Amino acid sequence: MSDVAATQTAGSSPQAEPSLHRVMGPWLLLLFIVGDILGTGIYALTGQVAKQVGGVVWLPFLVAFIVAMVTAFSYLELVTKYPKAAGAALYTHKAFGIHFITFIVAFAVMCSGITSASTASRAFAANMSNALNLGLTGTFGITAIGLGFMALVAAVNLRGVGESVKANVVLTCVELTGLLIIITIGFMAIMAGQGDVSRVLEFKTTGDGGVFWPVIAATTLAFFAMVGFEDSVNMAEECKNPTRIFPKVLLAGLVITGVIYVLVSISSITLVSPEELGEGETPLLKVVQAGAPNFPIWIFGFITMFAVANSALINMLMASRLVYGMSREHVLPPVLGKVHQTRRTPYIAIGFTTLLAFALITFVGEVPALGGTTALLLLCVFTVVNIAVLVLRKDKVEHEHFRTPTILPILGALACAFFAGPWTGRDGVQYQIAAVLIGIGIVLWFVTVMVNRSTGVKPAVPDREDFGRAGPVN
Repeated sequence: MSDVAATQTAGSSPQAEPSLHRVMGPWLLLLFIVGDILGTGIYALTGQVAKQVGGVVWLPFLVAFIVAMVTAFSYLELVTKYPKAAGAALYTHKAFGIHFITFIVAFAVMCSGITSASTASRAFAANMSNALNLGLTGTFGITAIGLGFMALVAAVNLRGVGESVKANVVLTCVELTGLLIIITIGFMAIMAGQGDVSRVLEFKTTGDGGVFWPVIAATTLAFFAMVGFEDSVNMAEECKNPTRIFPKVLLAGLVITGVIYVLVSISSITLVSPEELGEGETPLLKVVQAGAPNFPIWIFGFITMFAVANSALINMLMASRLVYGMSREHVLPPVLGKVHQTRRTPYIAIGFTTLLAFALITFVGEVPALGGTTALLLLCVFTVVNIAVLVLRKDKVEHEHFRTPTILPILGALACAFFAGPWTGRDGVQYQIAAVLIGIGIVLWFVTVMVNRSTGVKPAVPDREDFGRAGPVN
């Protein structure tokens, strides 16, 4: 194990810390997964996907769903084999045993959650301003509301995962209500002979008449709406009997969201042309106005606001649990693995990730290509995870676990690597942002090494077979 491995100071054994509280059964986990996948992506990206591909806006969402489903099978084998909170970073280290790579994978996943949550908080502030007619035109007011909202998210997170997931239940219901409104309006309009159903089969072609690359380019955007399922593996230590409930719950959550996305896409393109749908940042609001002009628009504005709020809550849950899990596995400093004695929540990790979010909200603000960059980072992580499944087939554990057909991680690795490439038409700024984020991770890695050396703390040296070793978890 390299010097980046975090170590335990004298008298601070992680075994002395209380464990996380197992409060999530199958229904709470299902709502967590559905709520994590739904949200900012579908509410904001439908129009941009339509601009890329034309009337077949549902097709990129379907392709993204298939790629996500294939990768989900790899996650299922690994989370039931190693039901720990560290997720992709744990799988990477057990497969390759190189702590630098482990750290970068963990940092990439954490950044994708925190940056998405930070942007969601600013979007929440903007939607709140519009819904309440606050008239906030400058950046100061939006930033102040965004910081206040992120502080509220941290408070809910600190209160406990039970409270956090219960809040997610309410917000997920709000998200689903908004999307069901779109589906209902669309299909009622279709039954009444309104709109143009023929648009759902119209492709936007390239100059040479091709349709393949427009669909691929649109899928790179649509994939952002499908990510989120991977966050659930970081909640493994807070689930009841994760090795048994994860497979059916994760696959059910993906199928539910995939069906909703296709139906929302069909409703949207039937009522609003691709050109009009691709203008502005509120595509679904245009669908409501076109299909049900008498529907109170402010109500849908509030629904959109709370859908974004749910994305922020779940992403911050994921980020804090990832930091906690990596600390307990000796990759990050042990202080980040501390659990509150009464609330049973990783309070130091929550504070750390919240401070990072505060900095992003204050100094970075909204990044236009954030959705694409988040998808880019996670596609790279998914490629590694799919390969890790195959590498770890030789690692046997004592308990039964899910096993995915070998062909699926192979297809998953190839598909994820393909969609991460520049040949897809992905905006170059996304690679620049990703490079900066990974660069920050590398700097932090060296800082961790120097701090450990300067304080005289000797790194622990467990081998990768013991990293995250987990027996049956009930």
